[in-house]
Amino acid sequence: MSTKVNIETTREGKVTLVVFKAASISNVDEIAAICNKIKEFIEESRPNKMVVDFQKVKFFSSQVLAVLLDIRAKLKAYDGEVVISAINPQLHRIFKITNLDKLFKFFPDRESAIRVISPD
Repeated sequence: MSTKVNIETTREGKVTLVVFKAASISNVDEIAAICNKIKEFIEESRPNKMVVDFQKVKFFSSQVLAVLLDIRAKLKAYDGEVVISAINPQLHRIFKITNLDKLFKFFPDRESAIRVISPD
């Protein structure tokens, strides 16, 4: 049985966009599928700049934090950068509580994130 992956991965100039399409990201199989899709994308294209857009997300399980840390580690291995955009204030609190807000940059929307991490 195939698990639906509710993300969209696109490029905007030199920046890769990972957009979560579901309001809730909590199913273990779905999170594993998301992780695998992003890992495959990173291995194939080696993006240098990545924006992870949470605009539609209202809830996620803590496993999503592990996925983000994994993405960060993979990009950091070749001086890449991952930032987070349009995250719900309640979800942003999770980053603060876990001190992960020190590891990621946050932007109010994807446009401002792209503008800052890829100014050319």
